[in-house]
Amino acid sequence: MDKPLSGLRILVVEDEMLIRLTIEDVLADLGCQSVSPAATIDQALDFLRTQIFDAAMLDMNMDGHSSEIVADALAAQGVPFVYATGNSSRDMRQGFIERPVLRKPFTEQLTASLMRLVAR
Repeated sequence: MDKPLSGLRILVVEDEMLIRLTIEDVLADLGCQSVSPAATIDQALDFLRTQIFDAAMLDMNMDGHSSEIVADALAAQGVPFVYATGNSSRDMRQGFIERPVLRKPFTEQLTASLMRLVAR
C-alpha cells in the first residue's frame, strides 16, 4: 500500500477528542513517522518548543479560544499548516487568509491538504 506521508512528523492541534483520534488514525495509515496530538493551546506550544514538525493541522477554535498564538508560532518556525474549522473564511485573520482550510466535517480533504503542504 502506498504511504503518501511516509516519514513525516505532524502536529495535530484539535480539542475534540474523537476528531483528534480519527485524524491520528488517518495519519498513521498514511505513513507518518510521528503524530503529536495537542488537545490545548498550551500543549501545542510545548510541542513546538521541543519538537520539529514537517506540517501541522490547526483547529481555529480551541475550546472557545482562538488558536492564533499557535498559528503565529507555526509561521515563525516555518511549519506549513492547514486550518481545520467549522467557521467561515470571514473568521480568518489578516495574514492567514491564504492558508488552506479544511471545513469540518472532513475526510479525504485531510490527505490532499497535507500532501500539498509538504510538496511545497
